[in-house]
Amino acid sequence: MGASSPTHPIPNEAYHQAWARNGSIVHPGLKYNIPVVFNYNGATGNVGPMFWAHYSYLGLDPRGLTDQYANYWELTQNHAKIMHAYCVANPVGWTGYSEECWGLTASYSRNNNGSVGYTDHKPGNDRGVISPTAALSSFPYTPVESMKALRYFYESEDWKDKLIGVAGPYDAFSPHHNWVTKRYLAIDQGTIVPMIENYRTGFLWNLFMQAPEVKTGLQNLGFSSTQHGF
Repeated sequence: MGASSPTHPIPNEAYHQAWARNGSIVHPGLKYNIPVVFNYNGATGNVGPMFWAHYSYLGLDPRGLTDQYANYWELTQNHAKIMHAYCVANPVGWTGYSEECWGLTASYSRNNNGSVGYTDHKPGNDRGVISPTAALSSFPYTPVESMKALRYFYESEDWKDKLIGVAGPYDAFSPHHNWVTKRYLAIDQGTIVPMIENYRTGFLWNLFMQAPEVKTGLQNLGFSSTQHGF
């Protein structure tokens, strides 16, 4: 967005030297035999919370989007696939994780004393708390796995009466601790419907990518998009 400003664009160095760390953002490793692609925070090891594959991509279309560092469809889809595989493998041994009950991202959380807190759930900071927005906002990347999660949240005999409120699934729950926070967090709810619509029709992706300023900014940073013809 900064590079797309027609009056005060940021310099390319802000992207290449700062964000991409002169190329060291690239991660050559695998998780569950799936390429990780990016190491966002400069630390080796696990992938981060799922919101990294959601917020920026409500409008920015990763399909066919590439630059010198990555194929962004591979990046985002692999992130979701790795997170699903992690929850299925369940290395910490939490009760309830499965191919249907999965998804770690920043959300409300359960503190050790049982009170409600907040944290960025991810491998390496896995507290046994599932954030429904993580799986549901991943529909474009993992439609089969995300649909299984949707049906689980709404149809599970153990959880449907506890987890579903007036605005859909509550923000977070833990089968292991038999805990649910009957709260919504707008920024988490806010990614679910747009990403489902992007899966269904690509509407928001197509609308955003049609903006000439967006195209110019992306091209100035070295991006190309086969999906949108530049």
